[in-house]
Amino acid sequence: MKNITSSVYDFENLIQGNFLYVDKTEYIWQLIRPAQEMYFLSRPRRFGKSLTVSTFKAVFEGKKELFKGLAIYDKPYDWKPYPVIHLSFGDYNPINNTAERLDIYLTDKIKTAAKDFNIEIPQTQDASSAFGKLVDILSKKNQVIILIDEYDKPILDNISSPDISDIQRCLKGFYSVLKDRNAKERFVFITGVSKFSPVSLFSDLNNLTDITMDAKYATMLGYTQYELEMNFGDRIAALAHDKDIEAYKIKIKEWYNGYRFEENAKTVYNPVSLAKFFENEGKFNNYWFSTGTPTFLLQLTKQKDFNFQAALQNAVPQVAFSAFEIDNIDPLSLLLQTGYLTIKDTEERFDQTWYYLDFPNREIAGAFSAYILNSYAGKTQTVSVQFAAEIATALLNGDLKKLRKVMEVFFAGIPYGVHKKNEATFQAIFFSMFRLLGQYIEAESTTNDGRIDAVVQTADAVYLFEFKLDNDPTALEQIKAKEYFKKYLLDKRNIFIIGVNFDTVKGNLIGWQEEKIENSL
Repeated sequence: MKNITSSVYDFENLIQGNFLYVDKTEYIWQLIRPAQEMYFLSRPRRFGKSLTVSTFKAVFEGKKELFKGLAIYDKPYDWKPYPVIHLSFGDYNPINNTAERLDIYLTDKIKTAAKDFNIEIPQTQDASSAFGKLVDILSKKNQVIILIDEYDKPILDNISSPDISDIQRCLKGFYSVLKDRNAKERFVFITGVSKFSPVSLFSDLNNLTDITMDAKYATMLGYTQYELEMNFGDRIAALAHDKDIEAYKIKIKEWYNGYRFEENAKTVYNPVSLAKFFENEGKFNNYWFSTGTPTFLLQLTKQKDFNFQAALQNAVPQVAFSAFEIDNIDPLSLLLQTGYLTIKDTEERFDQTWYYLDFPNREIAGAFSAYILNSYAGKTQTVSVQFAAEIATALLNGDLKKLRKVMEVFFAGIPYGVHKKNEATFQAIFFSMFRLLGQYIEAESTTNDGRIDAVVQTADAVYLFEFKLDNDPTALEQIKAKEYFKKYLLDKRNIFIIGVNFDTVKGNLIGWQEEKIENSL
């Protein structure tokens, strides 16, 4: 049985180290078949982008022996070696937060790449000139392969910096080399987390083919259910022990599957989350989030007063998946591109496809909700999870006095000045609280028709919540007038309606009304 790793991203080291490689080389073959092509692919972090880039590199360096037993090995390909310029900006440090420092960083990258070919780049060269010079020299013998990994990291790391426009111009000049020397390039592959518009970074690079939402490559990164069972089936069986193996597979799927990169495509698992799951002997945990925090994204959602609840409740048009300008970033687009939201369903409207979005799986739903509470309410992840568990316990026990007390303590503990005292902030807190609560019992931030603020269902009861700000006394009246409880009247469980008021100045819970609704049974 081959070893599993979550930390080796170099294809050659992976194969020579006898690590398990899920064969994706059929996709590699399809992409390199054209005589000359340039591709762009956006995928969430820790999704196999660096390994894919490294695999391209091994192919174009002619290392056929590494691919024995894989799909590409017997393909009609001459395995001719090409000069490969492999640039990864994964080590970029945001301390280089000026265009001048970024240019020095990029120049050093080019000089390092040049040394692999025993080429010296003059000290006076700036980054774009050095890049162009390297391509010019290498192309005298053969067309050049250019592989760029994490192309967008200098942008994302400085997304809120006042120097962002200068950094954008620096990168735009650097990437313009690709357009100016197109005839000298056999193959170009650019990948990163986000999808900025060509105008922002790639100038007039019209022949850059975006395969981010191409159905043919939707499962190129990540593992399908079939690939999981074919490559990890023995490990799953060993971890299941005496458990129902099918139920165990369903649980793994709920935790780590769910990413869909085209509306009709199969969903895929996050490869790093799965690797860490198996490395930790089948312990369910939020592994993807432990590899990095979405700080810049939460800063953006707060700045834009982003409505998480509406984003998951309402269908969005195709434009939500579009590339965006650096100076006008849509939080929804960034949430999609970075993997925190994904396609769950579609419908046709006005001869166009509209998309329903949600968190991909339990791992993301729980961890991201905890991060929202940390950002908007000043609660650590540990505290947020503890409060959610206490709320779940109170509801499971039908203890509304305890529930009220827990919520009072939660809101009283929000540091003064942590969040903006507006409706959008409280919506985000309610949304994340009930999403986190949904890790323990059946809870949702809104019902499907989008009317009631929150619903929690247990084996014995249904709880309907309506939240109001300040001294608005209409919470219970609104539930009754609109009969949000009507769909539950034929249920044998107890039905409770609860109205909660929050002070937007102090941030405290200041009102609580509850009432039991008699059902029809």
